[in-house]
Amino acid sequence: MKNFIGALVLLLLSSAALAQHTYKAVVKDAKTHEPLSGVTVAVPEQNKTAKSDHTGLVVLDGILPGKQAVRHSHIGYTTRTDSLLFPLENDVTIEVLLEPAETGEELEEVVVSTTRSSRTISNIPTRVEVIAGEELDEKANMKPGDIRMVLAESTGIQTQQTSATSANASIRIQGLDGRYTQIIRDGFPLYSGFSGGLGLLQIAPLDLQQVEVVKGSSSTLYGGGAIAGLVNLVSKKPTTTRQLNFLLNGTSALGLDASVFYAHKPGKAGLTVYGAYNKGSAYDPFNTGFTAIPKFDRFTLNPRVFLTLGDKTALSAGITAMTEKRLGGNPDYVKGKATTGPAYFEENKTGRYNSQVELEHRTSDAEKLVFKNSVGYYDRSIGLRDYSFSGQQVSSFSEASYNRNGRKADWAGGLNFVTENFREDPHGNAALRSYDFKTFGVFAQNTWNLSEAVNVESGIRGDYHNAYGFFFLPRLSALWKINKHFSTRLGGGFGYKAPTVFTEDAERIQFRNVLPIDVSATEAERSYGANYDINYQTVLFDDAVGLSLNQMFFYTRIDRPIMLVSAPGGNLNYVQPDAHMDTRGLETNAKVTFGDFKLFVGYTLADVSYHQGAVNTAYPLVSRHRLNNVLMYEIEDEWKIGAEAYYFSRQQLNDGATGRSYWTTGFMVEKLWERCSVFINFENFTNTSQTRFDSIYTGSLTNPVFRDIYAPVDGFVVNGGVKLRL
Repeated sequence: MKNFIGALVLLLLSSAALAQHTYKAVVKDAKTHEPLSGVTVAVPEQNKTAKSDHTGLVVLDGILPGKQAVRHSHIGYTTRTDSLLFPLENDVTIEVLLEPAETGEELEEVVVSTTRSSRTISNIPTRVEVIAGEELDEKANMKPGDIRMVLAESTGIQTQQTSATSANASIRIQGLDGRYTQIIRDGFPLYSGFSGGLGLLQIAPLDLQQVEVVKGSSSTLYGGGAIAGLVNLVSKKPTTTRQLNFLLNGTSALGLDASVFYAHKPGKAGLTVYGAYNKGSAYDPFNTGFTAIPKFDRFTLNPRVFLTLGDKTALSAGITAMTEKRLGGNPDYVKGKATTGPAYFEENKTGRYNSQVELEHRTSDAEKLVFKNSVGYYDRSIGLRDYSFSGQQVSSFSEASYNRNGRKADWAGGLNFVTENFREDPHGNAALRSYDFKTFGVFAQNTWNLSEAVNVESGIRGDYHNAYGFFFLPRLSALWKINKHFSTRLGGGFGYKAPTVFTEDAERIQFRNVLPIDVSATEAERSYGANYDINYQTVLFDDAVGLSLNQMFFYTRIDRPIMLVSAPGGNLNYVQPDAHMDTRGLETNAKVTFGDFKLFVGYTLADVSYHQGAVNTAYPLVSRHRLNNVLMYEIEDEWKIGAEAYYFSRQQLNDGATGRSYWTTGFMVEKLWERCSVFINFENFTNTSQTRFDSIYTGSLTNPVFRDIYAPVDGFVVNGGVKLRL
């Protein structure tokens, strides 16, 4: 670590001063050539924005050298994004012509970073789905305290609750277990292994700029774990415009969310601060004898600083600190009331502490070096009446990468080193499940513009894992813009996952009686998969209706997945039969816009099977058919009104039974003013709950055996609050 810090200091001291650059443009209507005032011009990668004046003139200062995407957007006009190489060849004022927008056409171009190329979403060969802007804001209204709702309502993604009393959940992409989804934050793998526990419940959306999702085997991008897909949580960055947001939300289940976000970078130094307090109360709406929502108290603080160190170097550094106490089980016990006889409870105490440092140094106009480092400490304990489990994980991530942006091709390459050390505390005579993983990786990626219509992205990665050996991970994807209405993508890659005891099956039973994995008799789980999709966009009825269709087909195969099975002495053991699992299916998405109305319809078909010899079995807890319906009515800067309905088909359960199909519904209203908004959300107002049509446990209230949770258990909940923008 001392050598690494010394190298960074030397790099900073050796930085030569180069001038930052200026972008000047006059923005006009493409048909009338009249100047346009109020046009937003942005360089998203550097978080720089400005607006045109009454003459159409806009000036953006302080642009770093290299290839930059410059975006011009204005209400009623088609967004235009130009890829420019700074410094510009001629120091002149550029004339930019904006075309009037067709009705229903999206005005914002989204720049994504997950594939390391920082391109607009319409120009990335790899299929990336983005939840950003108004969509992210609307989903945050429904559940401000965590990101479950942000992900759960997306086509092809299902959040699977793994505990009836603690409400812990994981992400399932295209029907595969949560352990096969890699969650990263700004490119840092902060939620791997043991530290992934309770992760979805402890990440709030207020300080997120967008969420980027890559489905299918994606380990080439950031290393092992992304067999089902990759979720990149992109944090907000400060700009010259100060941002101060407050959110206060309360629920009919006596929950409370209070959070604040501040961001500002007036000069060469900037700051973002996110702080939150989230509270839940013991809630048992159907008198099952167990909490559908546990009692919890959570505190989060996340400050980050952003420094411009000379004209060529930028540094960002931050820490995240989170502590939480979560108690579920018998409602009277949780509330501190006397109970007759021994009461069942599940208590989780967690502490999550991470540091992130990123240094970017430009070596030329088109080239840069990026150094990243994060260190994480995660502490969790689980306590039941007659059982305890606890442990700590110390992890780190270090990466050095080189990026070059050219007119025809972009290059990215580098190496990284990942450590993951888990130490279980001894409780009784049970064997400890501790492990110490180290992974060294080398990667290279090229994005090539074959023509204006065809882009190809290729990548390779080599990972060496100290326990499971070497992995070669190629990836290839292509984008073909057939015409202004049609485009199509085809891509695929390899993936792998180093086995640990931290799976959904073990989480369901709080890791009780689960034996350590025998590394000498176990191989890493390997996968390969591919996606193909075709997109169609048009306007109908004299531009009154906008129509967007996307059809995707997917396939992923996992060889020799580990399974948790019964072992002698009442124990459970992970085995690795000569078998494979695959998921195949399709996703259909349709968007229709008409005036102030937007209709989204999504359908997912997921056929997930386990194959061993001649026997094929349906994989449990997969909704084969899923339907998403969302209708939004929005008056710009005044009202947002939304209604939604989701259908889940029957699911195979682990105990051999079949869960019934069900619908959930929601309704949200938000009134907006310039500096504040008030919202109310009626979640699951049809009061769908598994406890109304199926049991959630067998045995007694004092010694329950919980069944799979495949439907909501908290029923109808109302939440509402206020958001301030100062």
